[in-house]
Amino acid sequence: MVKKARSNIPLSKVPIDDEVRRAAIDALESGRYILGEYTRKFEEEFSRFIGVKFGVGTSSGTSAIMLSLLALGVKPGDKIVVPSHTAFPTVSPILHVGAIPVFVDVDPETYTANPDCIRKAVSEVEGIRGIIAVHLYGHPANLDPILELAEEKGLFLLEDACQAHGAKYKGRPVGSIGHVACFSFYPSKNLTVCGDGGMVVTNDEEVAEKVRMLRDHGRREKYVHEILGYNMRFNEIQAAIGLAQLKKLNGYTERRRKIARLYAKLLDELPLKTPTEAEWAFHVYHLFVVRVRSDLRDRLREWLSQKGVETGIHYPVPCHMQPACNKYTIKTVPHSLTITESLVREIISLPIFPELRDEETEYITNCIAEFFRDL
Repeated sequence: MVKKARSNIPLSKVPIDDEVRRAAIDALESGRYILGEYTRKFEEEFSRFIGVKFGVGTSSGTSAIMLSLLALGVKPGDKIVVPSHTAFPTVSPILHVGAIPVFVDVDPETYTANPDCIRKAVSEVEGIRGIIAVHLYGHPANLDPILELAEEKGLFLLEDACQAHGAKYKGRPVGSIGHVACFSFYPSKNLTVCGDGGMVVTNDEEVAEKVRMLRDHGRREKYVHEILGYNMRFNEIQAAIGLAQLKKLNGYTERRRKIARLYAKLLDELPLKTPTEAEWAFHVYHLFVVRVRSDLRDRLREWLSQKGVETGIHYPVPCHMQPACNKYTIKTVPHSLTITESLVREIISLPIFPELRDEETEYITNCIAEFFRDL
């Protein structure tokens, strides 16, 4: 019999220590709260961590994607290839700039966009302007064939790395390979600023400068607005927190990978599928997503909830089936999305965060084992 948990185990938890608290207070007491020295330093240090020349802080990962699309010259009516199995904030910026998503299916092992499906979409749909490759759950997309296709067809490649801080593709940090990349620092992310925040990273100075202007009302100087921009700025308190958290990111990543290895070991004999790490990938396990039979998924979630274990589904409704996308789906999906539509009926996200203890991981897996024993 599984022992009752002493307290609930959350799906994710932000690690906060005295250094993070001091950073927030120092920024608060600085007297400047938007686009100051902390933001500048965080942009520099994060872009250096990724291995690119420029970083531009934004109000969120969603705004980072939207501003990147605008800086890349995306116009209304342009078509953007994007996997349907992703968080909807990958897709909503496409719609906000008036472009049209062309949805593609994912690889059944990595859950990232299938390069063959991308090539098929590019060959069958006219007017494609670029590709968004999503490093979903912390696992890199297979970038080489996607980048090769982009260069062959004159398309841009935007990396959505909002869930993949520190992940690597063939030894290179994700975010350093495409033409531009976007990160999120939402509280559940591997690197958080304890609130909303995002970053555009790129080696293209022109794109970086355009994003800087767009995020701040289209200006370089206070009262001169050269282009129509937005209020999508970063703030000093969260930049200070980001600087403190960035120092710890490698340690957080190793802890996540250790937890993932323990999960995989303890779940090995059970009738579910644990995450794959491709031979060319360095997975940072933003989420630990398992697959179970669709008729058992909700029952398992309810069982774990009764045992004090929070779970999630990332994501239950594919983007091509979202109501906001209904008018685009038929004319832009050039083939079926069977893998995506199957995945969303089977996936469960289990708790994973740096402070998750081994005994808690063991408790979770024991609860899962008991569920299957009692079937």
